[in-house]
Amino acid sequence: MRSSVCAFVIAGLLVFTAIVPLRAQESANKQSPKAATANADLPIIDLAGYNKILAKYRGKPLLVTFWATWCEPCRDEFPTLVQLAKEYGPKALAVFGVSLDDNADMNLVRHFLTEFRPGFSNYRQNPQIDVDEFYRGVNPNWQGSMPETIFYSRDGRIAQSFTAEQTRATFEQAIRAILATPASSKQSNPPAVGG
Repeated sequence: MRSSVCAFVIAGLLVFTAIVPLRAQESANKQSPKAATANADLPIIDLAGYNKILAKYRGKPLLVTFWATWCEPCRDEFPTLVQLAKEYGPKALAVFGVSLDDNADMNLVRHFLTEFRPGFSNYRQNPQIDVDEFYRGVNPNWQGSMPETIFYSRDGRIAQSFTAEQTRATFEQAIRAILATPASSKQSNPPAVGG
């Protein structure tokens, strides 16, 4: 009798442990598309992938933020960048972010993006590549300090960059400068960043 009760309790626990994750998965599937995107793993990019993304934005003023959850100044300025993206997006500013977090930090990354809901695409630097080569390829003046924010003019060239946390006023000044720069009338093909 005792063994059959024990078997019944164990069977009940097994069913319970199978149902709880299924219900959690059903709940996750019912999230809004934006929330689902924030919880998804970020696409991993290397320098070639970064240049492909830049090419997609050619013709638009672009702000790129490099951040990580372990970087306190990044965490401090990220909400400002989210606000600026919302404010200046309708005025033609494009924005995307690149996380420099490691594989072990992905739960923190998901939480961070869920908390701040950036509204712009985010990628993750491939942690398996030579990071110094990546930094130099993205911006020859960047030594890897964080946060790094790069402003690209409509022709795809770096117009300005900031290393370290900046004020909202500093960001707005740089954004207004790239928004004010007209598209080049020449159909020149500037060299790719890091090329």
